[in-house]
Amino acid sequence: MLVVLGGLPASGKTTLARLLAARTGAVHLRVDTIEQALVRSGLTRHPVGPAGYVVGYALAEEHLRQGLTVLAESVNPLGVTRDAWRDCAVRAGVRCVEVEVVCSDADEHRERARARTVDVPGLPLPGWEQITGREYEVWARDRVVVDTAGRTPEDSAAALLAVMRTEGVRHPA
Repeated sequence: MLVVLGGLPASGKTTLARLLAARTGAVHLRVDTIEQALVRSGLTRHPVGPAGYVVGYALAEEHLRQGLTVLAESVNPLGVTRDAWRDCAVRAGVRCVEVEVVCSDADEHRERARARTVDVPGLPLPGWEQITGREYEVWARDRVVVDTAGRTPEDSAAALLAVMRTEGVRHPA
């Protein structure tokens, strides 16, 4: 199965993906990590553009074809990027669960953006104005929405894990 986690920076995507990967054994594929590796290689600089996503799609499809569950995590701001993740699942012959991670409390979201630290060396973190001012298309199809506002990461992960179990991913014994 491919679980696509999208949402604005500082909404809780990485935290959720890490918790879910630890609980399910799924591959956590993070576009930020890919993009920063491309920058470190000297081939590009920020903003990277579509290259990180293209690498992510290829890696996701390869892992899916190996029978692994993949948690693909990125802002995923455009319909075209969402379609491309779904297409990976279709080509690999697996289900795709699309998840939009939101933090509906603007004050909490702003504080998360202010307080977070870089966990990928050299990765520039956007400020609040960059987060709220970025292009982010409204989702045009059904998806699971996980609102992390006022919830612990563990509670948000448990809610999403329940959806994943319904779709066929089991918690390891």
